[in-house]
Amino acid sequence: MENSNYLGTEKVGTLLRKFAIPCICSLIISCLYNIVDQIFVGNGVGYLGNAATGVIFPITVIGWGLSLFFGDGAAASLSVSLGRGETKEIHRSVGGAIISSLLSGLIVIAIAYLWGDGLLRLIGATDANIQMAHDYGVIIFAMMPLAMTQNTLASIIRADGSPKYAMAAMLTGAIFNIIGDPVAIFVLDMGIKGAAWATVIGQFISFLICAAYLRHPKTFKISLSSFKPRVSLLKPVMALGTSGLLTQLSIVIITVVNNILLVKYGAISVYGADIPLAAFVVIMKLFQIVLNVAIGIAAGAQPIVGYNYGAKNYDRVRQLLKLMIKWTVIVGLICTALFELLPGLFICMFGSANDPAYFEFAVQCLRIYLALILFTCLQKVCAIFLQSIGKAKAAAPLSILRDVLLIVLSLLIPVAMGVTGIFWAAPIADVLAILVTTAVMVHVWKELSQEDKKDEPPVAIQPSCNGAIITIAREHGSAGKRIGQLVAKKLNIPCYYKELVAIAAQESGLAKEFISGINSDENAVMRELYLSSDPVERAIVAQDKAIRQIADAGACVIIGRSADYVLRNYPNVVRIFVYAPRDYRAEKVMEMYGDSPDAAKKSIARSDAARAAYYKSVSGRKWGDPHGYELCIDASMGEEASANLICDYINRMSNY
Repeated sequence: MENSNYLGTEKVGTLLRKFAIPCICSLIISCLYNIVDQIFVGNGVGYLGNAATGVIFPITVIGWGLSLFFGDGAAASLSVSLGRGETKEIHRSVGGAIISSLLSGLIVIAIAYLWGDGLLRLIGATDANIQMAHDYGVIIFAMMPLAMTQNTLASIIRADGSPKYAMAAMLTGAIFNIIGDPVAIFVLDMGIKGAAWATVIGQFISFLICAAYLRHPKTFKISLSSFKPRVSLLKPVMALGTSGLLTQLSIVIITVVNNILLVKYGAISVYGADIPLAAFVVIMKLFQIVLNVAIGIAAGAQPIVGYNYGAKNYDRVRQLLKLMIKWTVIVGLICTALFELLPGLFICMFGSANDPAYFEFAVQCLRIYLALILFTCLQKVCAIFLQSIGKAKAAAPLSILRDVLLIVLSLLIPVAMGVTGIFWAAPIADVLAILVTTAVMVHVWKELSQEDKKDEPPVAIQPSCNGAIITIAREHGSAGKRIGQLVAKKLNIPCYYKELVAIAAQESGLAKEFISGINSDENAVMRELYLSSDPVERAIVAQDKAIRQIADAGACVIIGRSADYVLRNYPNVVRIFVYAPRDYRAEKVMEMYGDSPDAAKKSIARSDAARAAYYKSVSGRKWGDPHGYELCIDASMGEEASANLICDYINRMSNY
């Protein structure tokens, strides 16, 4: 395991700079294509060109989201497989993700081409910009399958241990686009089509560089057979990529809703439909740059925060949070000052400053929409921080809170205020979101301040004799834990339950409480997203490693934690599933936890659903399927009788 102790000893400021700067650079590079197009199109074509590219933007974001769906999912799956030592099927997961990204790109452009201008009008095109949107989109869509494949490949390359190669590939294409835009628009006089051609050629260059990497990857070997999609391998990849897809879909929803509203309310204003649409596109590009800097700060801090929280260095965690907030505030205040004092400079950068109506409206709305961008940045940074310390169930809804509020307010405020009301929705959403975020973060800060670093005795793996490794999966309320402990006592072998979590925490540096809670029954709505988050995957890898170390030490009983799947290749594993009638389990839950009858039934339903979801997430299999176990026990016969039955089974096996 790579020594990461320096994360707990080196100065937090030095660490933050070391980790955050590459993250910020990567995020800025990733959005350069679209921003560069906006700048040169605005200057070479006019604000109608910006409006046209804004119409195409949601479709490209859908493609981007699908590429992350497969790319980030494959990257996470690759990392998890390497951590578990399961390298045999990696090339198939990678190949399946690549071909799935390509095929999904073909589906997207088929829909876009077949639907044609009707789709463009649906998402905000007007009579004035429809031809430009058509001309730009036809060319951009043609490259989408390869552009999506390139983005998927970049995620895989980073996970394969070559982040500099992935960045170089993206940067090379972006540089070509930066050079190609002015040449195509101004020198060759190709207009908006020139911007599209510069973009797709840049994307194609990045694709070729990324594809070349597949000749000599570090941790897998690709072949033609690798590209045959397998549902069993794609399911975990897609589950792990859900977070990236949902994030991009939220951007699509916000953009489409705003495009439609801007056209609707702009058409009945003195500015017309196109000026508000063009202004919104430019403002969103500025918003995207600032937000990416803030997200880069938080994403860079993520591994440092996670390590120190896991090691219970809460003082360092507080220091990191203060630094993250400090630099976010500095960036936010500088950008806010520039936007409020020099809005015309930024509008001119994107062209069309010679149109008085457009210039007036864009300046006014830039000041409104970006007035509280500092709050947006702080809110996103705090959400990422919460995920870093394992509070992903709180972080996930908090991260989309501002977006949900923005959509609702964008629908309501323009009714009274007209087209400018759409822009006022942003600062109002920022205020409401930051109030909720502040309340959450004050509570978290108090928790961190009250935590004492306790010197807990280390938990060691107990030496054991040769024999069966007994894994026990159990329904909630079946007393499977007690039965497992009785079996271990009768067979005179170690039993691992909480001890397993403690060992995994010691090995990984993650908090014991975090690892313990990864298959809890809370927040069912966000469960899939939670299980696909990076901190949870790190915890699962650490836990799986601990399970294997325990099994390597000899005969034992391991309770829960999908140990039957983790040890599926071990020859001496006996897999047991403990179940019982629901009424019996409800009585047990009431006895053990003091629940009421209704509360007991709800607790059973939630806990069993959580265990099933967790098992499916790590194994792709159905939890409780009798075909996956050597022995299924009805625990209603009693704990002692159940334990005796298991021991008798083990003893009979050992005599063969």
